[in-house]
Amino acid sequence: MSGHSKWATTKHKKAGIDAKRGKLFAKLIKNIEVAARTGGGDPDGNPTLFDAIQKARKSSVPLDNIERAVKRGSGAEAGGADWETIMYEGYGPSGVAVLIECLTDNRNRAAGEVRIAMTRNGGNMADPGSVAYLFARKGVVIVPKNELTEDDVLLAVLDAGAEEVNDIGESFEVISEATDLIVVRSALQDAGIDYDSADTSFLPSVQVPLDEDGARKVFKLIDALEDSDDVQNVYANFDVSDEVMEAVG
Repeated sequence: MSGHSKWATTKHKKAGIDAKRGKLFAKLIKNIEVAARTGGGDPDGNPTLFDAIQKARKSSVPLDNIERAVKRGSGAEAGGADWETIMYEGYGPSGVAVLIECLTDNRNRAAGEVRIAMTRNGGNMADPGSVAYLFARKGVVIVPKNELTEDDVLLAVLDAGAEEVNDIGESFEVISEATDLIVVRSALQDAGIDYDSADTSFLPSVQVPLDEDGARKVFKLIDALEDSDDVQNVYANFDVSDEVMEAVG
């Protein structure tokens, strides 16, 4: 998983300083709204909201945007949309399996945009269930390295149910069962360890290694999918080596 994780983490960091910043902000704000609607507007009593706010703050989303999103989601302020989560499945170039998670207020628009992005970039839509079985829902916490070693992180999370700690370049990735995510994140906090994000994610059980040409095509497809305002997350079972990543830039 490390190749994909490293790529996703690097991409997320770059999004903070390029033209896609607005889109990233909008997706993070949407997460906050949904979390507040589902579990209430108090982050102390709503761990999902706590983590959605943490991720937005780490990505430099302005504080009053965050506060307004919490109010809209919790009903304290008018204007919240009726967001619905939909998963689409498909295959990209080189036979890479793709799971596309949409958070939308218009199912037809989301389906149309996903289909267009797939067909224009060498992908094919697949029937529900035909790709999902290749992925498992997991908890993923991204911890910036700073002065930390892998052992420091392992020591903090081992008893909390963490399954593995991976070195993904500038950060460590802590993986657990999705149901243990909050416990693992809390264990890091108790140990005084800062983290960038704590999310549930879909991790692949089988990976497709990509060469430079394959990586370019798959990245192009994922970029096209993520360009849709309705697409919240894209999960794919590719693996890219550091050499390929460098060549693709």
